[in-house]
Amino acid sequence: MSAGAAPALIPRQRRALRSVPATGVDSDQGPDQGPADALRLGRGMRLRLLTAVRALLADPSLAGLKDAPRLATVVLFAKSRAPQGCEDDNQTSIWGSELGRWLGMTESTVHHKVLPALRDSGALRTRVVTDAKGHPTGLDCLVMPLWEARRTGGVAHPLALSKSELATLLRLIEALFGHGWAPKGKEPTPPGLLARRKGKGSATDRLGLLLMVLNTRASGWLQLCGGSVRKREGRGAATLARQLGCSPSGARKVLARLTEAGVIAREREATGTGTAAGTRTGTRTAPGRRMNGRGRVMVLPVARAYGRALLTPVEAVQGSEAVFSARPDSAVGDLAPAGDADALGASGTYEGAVASEAGIPERPAGAELHAVHASVVTPVSPLTVSGRFSGEGRGGNRRRPERACGREDQAVDGDDVAAGQAPPGAEVDPLRGEKPKNSPVDERGGKTRQQRGVGRPKEHRLRVALAPVAGLWSRLSHAQQRLVGKAAGRELTVLAGLAGTESAPRLLADRLTYRLEEAGGEGLVRDAVGWLLGRGLVRRRACSDPRCDDGIRLDTGGECQNCGNVLHIRRAKRARIAAEVDAELPGLGELERRQVYEDRLRSQAAVEAEDFIWRRQRAQAEQARRAAARAEAEVRAEREREAAAAADAVRQTLPCEDCGQERAAGLCEACGYRRRTEALIGEVGLIAATWSAAMDSSADIADIAAVTAQVRVTLEADIAAARQQFLELMDPAELAADPVAAASVLAFTALQAVQRAAPEYRRCALAMLGRTEEAEADARRAYATERGRRQHRRYPDGPIAVAAAQKAADAARERTAQHLLAVRLEQLREQAEARTDVATPATAPWAIRLAELAARPISDDLAGAVIT
Repeated sequence: MSAGAAPALIPRQRRALRSVPATGVDSDQGPDQGPADALRLGRGMRLRLLTAVRALLADPSLAGLKDAPRLATVVLFAKSRAPQGCEDDNQTSIWGSELGRWLGMTESTVHHKVLPALRDSGALRTRVVTDAKGHPTGLDCLVMPLWEARRTGGVAHPLALSKSELATLLRLIEALFGHGWAPKGKEPTPPGLLARRKGKGSATDRLGLLLMVLNTRASGWLQLCGGSVRKREGRGAATLARQLGCSPSGARKVLARLTEAGVIAREREATGTGTAAGTRTGTRTAPGRRMNGRGRVMVLPVARAYGRALLTPVEAVQGSEAVFSARPDSAVGDLAPAGDADALGASGTYEGAVASEAGIPERPAGAELHAVHASVVTPVSPLTVSGRFSGEGRGGNRRRPERACGREDQAVDGDDVAAGQAPPGAEVDPLRGEKPKNSPVDERGGKTRQQRGVGRPKEHRLRVALAPVAGLWSRLSHAQQRLVGKAAGRELTVLAGLAGTESAPRLLADRLTYRLEEAGGEGLVRDAVGWLLGRGLVRRRACSDPRCDDGIRLDTGGECQNCGNVLHIRRAKRARIAAEVDAELPGLGELERRQVYEDRLRSQAAVEAEDFIWRRQRAQAEQARRAAARAEAEVRAEREREAAAAADAVRQTLPCEDCGQERAAGLCEACGYRRRTEALIGEVGLIAATWSAAMDSSADIADIAAVTAQVRVTLEADIAAARQQFLELMDPAELAADPVAAASVLAFTALQAVQRAAPEYRRCALAMLGRTEEAEADARRAYATERGRRQHRRYPDGPIAVAAAQKAADAARERTAQHLLAVRLEQLREQAEARTDVATPATAPWAIRLAELAARPISDDLAGAVIT
């Protein structure tokens, strides 16, 4: 198989299912003792599997896919066969219905939504397996990221798991959400923890549980992410959102479903704030009751596998949709359940409140549950009510609350008497559903409302990127839309250089979605253009890595490792300072130690700031020096160009050195062609002499001269034939009109004739030199070496071995011939330079040189061409 070609699935017969040896626990954990120990992973094995699953989910072929195709890829990856030297390595066989049971969905959904998405993205290759009658018996699958990893990265790639590691991952998946098996003659495999979880969101829950288990230590507590998170979602939802690549609100739903399924539990650490604090703030706090601290998440299966103390799901996870729940026990008034009027005491308080307060851990004991209303309300005195209607409790006249118009059913601006009796606060108010007839802005003569922009961006990638902020886009004017569009286009260009052109719009859309969630939604954004340009579109790097955005790598979508390094360095500095304080001042109290520690931290920060300023000044000075050097180099280059132009202008005025033609730049075109022709004729003569003349230490100069003379005669004959052919094709009148151009054309024709003959002389010389003893010896050695190679030892006289040996011998013979030609040409050139007579110096007076030129005979062809 070629390196660039896609792998082809190899048809094979379906093998029977076989049991997998129980592995996966590190040496410090002891051997496995049954299916219940599948969750007991050693630290090394857990990190190895976590790295492999993260690398698989971060593959570009899975970018943008839903959780069901991603989970299917993880399952097929775990069921893949490790490389053993056979043809079906890296493949796995499965049925569509079986894959659906792994994912918690039907077979139709798998064949219509899961497998097509994986095939289209290039993450999976499949082949239908049929029996002898052509009936389908299964599906052979090949996970392409695994195949590419083992083809290019080898065993060092994170996805290149060994056989035992793949078996461990498969047993872990079986324990979490496997659908269970009962094979004949073998022990049954019980269903996993989420085997009954099916339908919408089942794949997301299963994938989330797998990632949480791989991120959980032996203590059972999930490793939560750092940094600032939204209080509404919590740190557990933020951690799961980063693992799944979804929003914190979506991760909160997953946590709620997993809590309901009984596989995770959430609690909060106790704090030091007790009853006294509650008394000072005026809240009613039960004795021993403490305020909530930092939230934690326990993965119950892992804790159970290691025998840790288990927690029950104590914290309810609020969903993102509004849900009409049952009335709290401590609610009063209109919220009292029907038929429970007798439960109200004389004070109007529901008696069941006291019994249920202990069941609500998120609030202090005795605090009333109520809806969030405005802080300014009508004071209501506790009264004895009878029918519990909404109008009761406001006095005997049953009038409406303050700041509400009496007799609202009558128009305020009418002629009715009630209009004059309306209170001062009952003016026209849009919050009361009334519309003013005239705009207050028009009445005051203020500015008219600025014309808003309409529509969406014309460019497709901008429409995709700015889709999460469509409401803010509609609030912008045309000029503001152009400004924001340009800024978004620049950011898309930067993202395209970091993560690819296709992924750039999706990355920017995800960033805007996350920033809107931080801001609390579009309704809380007052200045749309300022927020988009200052917060929404701006990339926030938490470290020096240009691919980092809020601690997330733009190219892979995973956590930025450099941010972790920065945090590690900062924590190491703080730990070092704390150790120095403890070593130097061991007798300090806690407050004094804290003060000294903070002073040292401030001093260290000041030193680092000073060092940063110094490095920035040095960088600015270096940048200025480089700019000055570039400017100086540009000035020097400009001077050199001017000098070269002046020298060229002077050279253009010089006459030709050979024929004396004026303003020929030292050499006219025709004489230049003649020089090149003469040099090429001498070179061809030397090439012919390399094999036909004697080349020993006492070289025969006469033989070399004879060979070069014979070559010159042959080439001059070719030149004469080419000139004659040219003169026959041209009109003599045209040649006589411009003698200089005619001479140049004839000289160029002679050069072309020699250039056409030179390759044939070189080929002949190589062929003859290839028959020398040196070339034959090299060819024999190459032939024997090739036949003796390992792949030809079994059949050294076979056609394949003979053909390969002959090819190697021909290549060796050609290399030797080229080497001999280069060496002999160099020897002949040195001998020719030694025999060259000293020519007439170019500085001789023109009177002497013109006399010599006038004595030269003119060739018959040229004389016939120029004489009319």
